[in-house]
Amino acid sequence: MEQRILEKFKMVKFGDLIHIFKFLFALLPAMFFKKKHKDLWLICDYEMEARDNPYWLFRYICKHHPEQEVVYAINYHSPDYRRVAKLGKTVPYGSLRHWIYYLAASKNISSQKGGKPNAAVCYVLEVSGLLKNTRVFLQHGIIKDDLSYLYYKNTKMRMFVCSVPREYEFVRDTYGYPKGYVQMPGLCRYDNLFPVKGKERILLVMPTWRKWIAHTVSDSVESVSSFNETEFARAWKHFLHDPRLQEILKRENMKLVFYLHRNMQKFAPHFRSLSNTATIAVWPEYDCQRLLKEAECLITDYSSVAMDFAYMRKPVLYYQFDYEQFRKGHMGEGYYDYEKDGFGPICSNENQLIQALEKTASEGFGMEHQYTERCDAFFYYHDRNYCKRNYEAIKKLK
Repeated sequence: MEQRILEKFKMVKFGDLIHIFKFLFALLPAMFFKKKHKDLWLICDYEMEARDNPYWLFRYICKHHPEQEVVYAINYHSPDYRRVAKLGKTVPYGSLRHWIYYLAASKNISSQKGGKPNAAVCYVLEVSGLLKNTRVFLQHGIIKDDLSYLYYKNTKMRMFVCSVPREYEFVRDTYGYPKGYVQMPGLCRYDNLFPVKGKERILLVMPTWRKWIAHTVSDSVESVSSFNETEFARAWKHFLHDPRLQEILKRENMKLVFYLHRNMQKFAPHFRSLSNTATIAVWPEYDCQRLLKEAECLITDYSSVAMDFAYMRKPVLYYQFDYEQFRKGHMGEGYYDYEKDGFGPICSNENQLIQALEKTASEGFGMEHQYTERCDAFFYYHDRNYCKRNYEAIKKLK
């Protein structure tokens, strides 16, 4: 524990030092503020965003439980700020006031492990035990892999939200949380997850990120001197240039939208040359959930967005050209086996992917029976009560 905290101290930046002073200045005001606001809930997503589970929970509370005092932390310059502010009270993310609310709140709720005024400073305070507070992890996807950074010893979170039985059992039995800390109310955003017909037919391509590329870590499994030289860039560019893909899109009158993971968005300019054949979607112009709802077919690799798409019973294709490297350099295997549990065919090379796409198109972009059966077995809830269950579970926390 001490070694882990020491490692975090080594990563502290100048901006983090400023937050140490904000924390100290906030201590006394927070004590007085808490006396008048004994059951304040503080909610946040990323600093510049309000589109995921926290937003939908905040919206639900403001609409259905106005008696509950709740505040949303978000940067005033966020493109989502006005939409949140129309619902209820907000606080500037990372501000002194945010620190006061954070220290005074009875519940700190986020979809991000780092969802707090300052991730580095708060980590030291929370995991070391210097600060006792009630933190709820709303999640930002259904877990299927072994994510050691979310183990209890690395978070000390009071409530860990899961969505399906197999995920719940895996986290409960593997991540080391005390009894009752892991619960299964589901992802709040699923209340708004249902297929909609868009203006255009969309083939959505959403690969997940690669830690060794996004952060160019020292123990990289692949030399990353140039993004264009990575297997990731070469594989996706070659696929997007494939004339067989262009023929399918033309025949089906479809538009291809290529949307990189947020940790890879900085590499979007490297795909600009494909603008004639694909829309290179970037945040905040494009909303991930909206794209998932409108698209007819999803091509991904290891991303949990496949779960969201499959929940709507729409076809998924997996393109896993670097499976061993991904497991070695990004995240270890969990309970989920793509061959046995996946919601679509697994393709290890471009030819297999094109053939799978051709087959799916010939079947009218419907999900095959074997995969709908897997969906039926995998998902537990299929209703519009996700926010309600989360609210009631959080309300019961002591």
